[in-house]
Amino acid sequence: MTESEFLALAERTLTLIESTLERAADESDLDVECSRSGNVLEIEFVDNGSKIIVNSQASMQEMWVAARSGGFHYRYEGGRWVNTRDQSELYSALSRMVSEQGGVDLVLGGEA
Repeated sequence: MTESEFLALAERTLTLIESTLERAADESDLDVECSRSGNVLEIEFVDNGSKIIVNSQASMQEMWVAARSGGFHYRYEGGRWVNTRDQSELYSALSRMVSEQGGVDLVLGGEA
């Protein structure tokens, strides 16, 4: 994948995550605020002040996630973002992290 292809994919991924969380905040009890600065998406859980940070790393062609549960790296393989250590998928892992930190069951999914 070229760098420009990666950057476009990463942008679509961050936009999808942000829009899904904003919609969930409007439609449920999830109290979350999202803010973007370039390739960094900060997800703040208002009730407890915790955060999840999702950002793209163009040099590695990876998406990185930092949450209470740890730091994770995802590489795009076979049409999905796959954890470089345990092969878990980005959207299912983020669903678990958001549910844990936000106290509301949420399922993220989609295609970048």
